[in-house]
Amino acid sequence: MTSQSSSNLKTLHLVIHGRVQGVFFRQSMQHEAESLAISGWVRNRSNGTVEAVVHGDPAAVDAIVRWAQRGPQLAQVERVDIDPTDGAYTNFEIIN
Repeated sequence: MTSQSSSNLKTLHLVIHGRVQGVFFRQSMQHEAESLAISGWVRNRSNGTVEAVVHGDPAAVDAIVRWAQRGPQLAQVERVDIDPTDGAYTNFEIIN
């Protein structure tokens, strides 16, 4: 648990395009998020993209965005759509 107020935290909505399903993207992102103390969620979308919300320290959120722009070894990320959003999360989970 962090003592930072939510005003010091950054929350972004990501949509990752490319070859990002079937390449352990969600599991890899969860591992990366946990190592950076990021909370939020990640899921596959029916259109072949991966969607995520990342919430945490601004430097850590920026780091996971950079990670998402390349993804795990087997991924071929074409682009990441990034939009600010809100919400508070306590852990990082894979949702269906």
